[in-house]
Amino acid sequence: MSVVITTPTRGGRSANPADHPYTSDFAGLISRVREAGLLARQSAYYTRIIVALSVVMLVTIGAMVWIGASWWQVALAPVMAIVFTQFAFLAHEMAHKQVFEKGTTNDRGGKILANLVVGISYSWWMNKHSRHHANPNTVGKDPDIESDVIVFQEEHASKTKGLQRAITKRQGWLFFPLLTLEGLNLHVQGFKRAFSKEPLQGRASEITMLLVRHGLLFALVFLVMPWGVALVFLGTQLAVFGVYMGASFAPNHKGMPIIPRGEKVDFLRRQVLTSRNIRGGRMMDVFMGGLNYQVEHHLFPNMPRPSLAKAAAMVKDYCKEHSISYTETTLWRSYGTVVAYLNRVGLQARDPFDCPAPQMMGR
Repeated sequence: MSVVITTPTRGGRSANPADHPYTSDFAGLISRVREAGLLARQSAYYTRIIVALSVVMLVTIGAMVWIGASWWQVALAPVMAIVFTQFAFLAHEMAHKQVFEKGTTNDRGGKILANLVVGISYSWWMNKHSRHHANPNTVGKDPDIESDVIVFQEEHASKTKGLQRAITKRQGWLFFPLLTLEGLNLHVQGFKRAFSKEPLQGRASEITMLLVRHGLLFALVFLVMPWGVALVFLGTQLAVFGVYMGASFAPNHKGMPIIPRGEKVDFLRRQVLTSRNIRGGRMMDVFMGGLNYQVEHHLFPNMPRPSLAKAAAMVKDYCKEHSISYTETTLWRSYGTVVAYLNRVGLQARDPFDCPAPQMMGR
């Protein structure tokens, strides 16, 4: 459902976003953040994470070989999926120039992690994610709310047909099961982008890295496992990877206000009112790779992960001073909100002559 974002009046003047200069209120906040030194790079922190993840991956591969041909090898598939997802978080942070001082070093590291380690096209993801950051939850501008298997806008749900319509009707309940296919989708989209006719800088290196990554993974799995075990291992790894990725990104914006096409909203409110933070402390920081501070991440995309918690306290106070709604909840409540929102959108795909009462009464 599209929502026109407005905020209460303040100090006798209108606080409608359209009445504010685009960055005036944000200027005061960014000044506080800079004075606190929260934008300084923390390369040592990220180096420790990269080393730790690399060690876990090597141990996992070693365990696959040590266990030998056995169905017990499949138990290592979720571990590999988790490590790949954690590397994806790091590629995301490098893309935002959070890790190293030099932008070129961040970009190079992000390409290597995304393409060669995770197996996702860095250029495809950068194009999509940059447009999302510029206009989160904005109709016609944010690719993350465009219809795909899941439909995020009510007006689109009413136009679905066939299998798509059947899925849309129940998409809230089907959301997490469908995420088991998201890992495969991310890899497919990467290859489609790399081999597309669209202009792509460094196409040869990206294709090479993607082919090498997938080739090495398949070679490893089929060399140390019987083909049946290998297929189940790959399927499990892809399913867990997809669910973990989707479960980390979905709580951030789904179910938050959608900005109608053409609506003018200043930068501070555009980012804060369409984003949701997840409580949980340091364990949640690790689980979600810093994405649990989505409000701060959108306001300061190049802020390192360790600084986000301190920034959150400052942003929360600043929003209170300026009467701006700041959303923060638990992970499970956010999932509930996402499911409820998707089901509400899916209602538009139902036949208006369908009566839900028999199902509700167990008939």
